[in-house]
Amino acid sequence: MGLQSFERRLERLFEGVFAKAFRSGLEPVELGRRLVRQMDRDRKVGVSGRKVAPNHFTFELHADDLAHFTGSVEPLCRELEEAAREHAREEKYQLLGRIEVEIVGAEKQGAGTFELVSEIRAAPGGRPVGSLVLADGRRMPLGDRAVTLGRDDSCDLVLDDPTVSRTHAEVRRDGGGDGDGFEVVDMQSRNGTRVNGYGVARQRLQDGDEVHIGAVPVRFEAV
Repeated sequence: MGLQSFERRLERLFEGVFAKAFRSGLEPVELGRRLVRQMDRDRKVGVSGRKVAPNHFTFELHADDLAHFTGSVEPLCRELEEAAREHAREEKYQLLGRIEVEIVGAEKQGAGTFELVSEIRAAPGGRPVGSLVLADGRRMPLGDRAVTLGRDDSCDLVLDDPTVSRTHAEVRRDGGGDGDGFEVVDMQSRNGTRVNGYGVARQRLQDGDEVHIGAVPVRFEAV
């Protein structure tokens, strides 16, 4: 499913900048296919028994191929990161840090070929990370530091909506659990916080949970 979504998004992008980017014969879907294969190949079994997958990927391309990417490296990296997140979710992989994809030039590569280097790069503390994703695509990484959500400019994630309180809610490490999860805590907001439609004062989050901060939807992703 992750690769299928990746291919559909690339089809839309091909109508624009990517239509000019890949005239060397190197197709972007080849990068996506290689990435998910390498996630499977390089996964490890962690101390908890869960499968830990690589989260940092560097594609090494011939300089001429890289030149065709002018202006399109960043959007392609974002699409590859999303494909990796979807694959990790489908396979129930644990990630110890943010998924990051880089595309660089390498003299050793021949035209139309590439190499992929994958690594497990742990976030500070070595504990799993997560993200909050807004409807407009903005993504807020989660780690050991609590993240505040609200209308006030001092919040980590500013939500400009009249149904949102100035400091509405907080997402933090789940202090009552094993420390590897996250919970949302309502900060006595005016319009409340809901998780999957239910009003909550404090709730541990599961991958894919839909959190409403007032009327603003925010999706929690555990990868």
